[in-house]
Amino acid sequence: MEIKILGPGCAKCYQVEKLVKEALAETGTDAAVEHVTDFKKIASYGVFGTPSVVVDGKVKSVGKIPKKEEIKTWIGK
Repeated sequence: MEIKILGPGCAKCYQVEKLVKEALAETGTDAAVEHVTDFKKIASYGVFGTPSVVVDGKVKSVGKIPKKEEIKTWIGK
């Protein structure tokens, strides 16, 4: 599983990254987590709001901080 956090590196982006890592740890799920800060790469996903979350190439969240329980549904636990 591959999870990408899309955002310029703001506090909200880091909060989303922390929540994703917590959800992975709590569910025992193994995934590569990458923080993408390059605006061209972010735009290539078709998102124009940050922070955004992409799981296995599918955009799951745009422009908000998702709840940890919601993140767990995306990772299948």
